[in-house]
Amino acid sequence: MAEMLIIYHSRTGGSRQMAQAAFDGAQQEGQARLLRAEEALADDLLSAQGYLFVAPENLASLSGAMKEFFDRCYYPVLGQLEGRAYAQMICAGSDGQGAARQVARIATGWRLKEVQPPLIICTNAQTAEEIMAPKTLSNNDLQQCFDLGAALAAGLAMGVF
Repeated sequence: MAEMLIIYHSRTGGSRQMAQAAFDGAQQEGQARLLRAEEALADDLLSAQGYLFVAPENLASLSGAMKEFFDRCYYPVLGQLEGRAYAQMICAGSDGQGAARQVARIATGWRLKEVQPPLIICTNAQTAEEIMAPKTLSNNDLQQCFDLGAALAAGLAMGVF
């Protein structure tokens, strides 16, 4: 059975909640694994048939720990992932587009196939206190993440992607 790999980084909990909701949805439709970016290895990427990358946007860029995951794993799997499906979710204080562009560029280099436009959940955190505070996402936001995880896992299980 096709396995979906969800790799995430979270500093204040928003991205973790998004990844968990997507994982819960994915498990209802197929086989999925959930890994923190700090723990994910090149072999994890090679053993999966599809990916969901979940990260916060920090200072209009992909979070450092998620970028470090890509830096660490990029070359060891280069040329071995072509055509595999991927999607991404970004937890952002404002627009999330900078982080989404970074993930898309990395995925393009790996020749992954985007099967869903980026899902960006905006927390509207603008002050230092709001940005650093633990996040609690709404049920509506988490449902979107659940649905994306379920759809990606179902598509992998059916061989659509």
